[in-house]
Amino acid sequence: MTEKEQEPSIRHFRTLFISDVHLGSKAAKTDYLLDFLRVTDAETIILIGDIVDGWRLKRSWYWPQSCNDVVQKLLRKARKGSRIIYIPGNHDEFMRDFPGVHFGGIEVAQRHMHEGADGVKYLVLHGDEFDVVVRNARLLAYLGDWAYDMAIAINIGLSAVRRRFGLPYWSFSAWAKLQVKHAVNFIGEFQKVVAEEARRENAGGVICGHIHHAVIEDIGDIRYINTGDWVESCTAIAEHHDGTMELITWRHLSGVPVVKEDTSEVEMMMVRALSQQAA
Repeated sequence: MTEKEQEPSIRHFRTLFISDVHLGSKAAKTDYLLDFLRVTDAETIILIGDIVDGWRLKRSWYWPQSCNDVVQKLLRKARKGSRIIYIPGNHDEFMRDFPGVHFGGIEVAQRHMHEGADGVKYLVLHGDEFDVVVRNARLLAYLGDWAYDMAIAINIGLSAVRRRFGLPYWSFSAWAKLQVKHAVNFIGEFQKVVAEEARRENAGGVICGHIHHAVIEDIGDIRYINTGDWVESCTAIAEHHDGTMELITWRHLSGVPVVKEDTSEVEMMMVRALSQQAA
């Protein structure tokens, strides 16, 4: 009996794209990611930056066993034959000093040109080089990171209250971040700039991370794909063997219900406060 026959529940893909895990941050949903990695497999796994959160580790060391478990799971997949490519982001930029180097079967690259099974070429990169805040104002980027930490802290408290009252999971931090980004039209501009870079590289699409906003959409003649993150949305992109790209959400995969709710006036006040701190 083959391994595939022994584990019929595992979904097999041609390629998996994962980004923004932020190992070393208390907000990282390592248990969800481990569940995802247990029930999915792929010929190639591309890690698109911010897998390790070096910024937070510099501030205070936090590396529980679950972080080791994620690393070991990926190394185990590499040993079993999956090709794993690691494209560093801004939070794990220390890895950018090792282009072309292999660590336990994991290959480091600055960016990657992926050819889908349907012949479409995708430029794969983290995307922080197109974030004007990170590129031109490092101090402002750190202040924004602090405001994001505050949103995560609020999310933990809010989630505890919601559990107490029997309400389903809802991410305040994801919602708050999206509202602030929309206020400055950041997401739309980021997507346009990244799509233009793909066009310059003669690619038909681009796959990136960085802004924690998972989506598959067409921007002109370019297919724009963002993998999301494993802090809030817990999403990944999977390429099927015919080249079709699928946005996978862990909650859908695990059967946990996704509930869309109207936000309260109190939550709106929290967002305004976070926006002022980040300004």
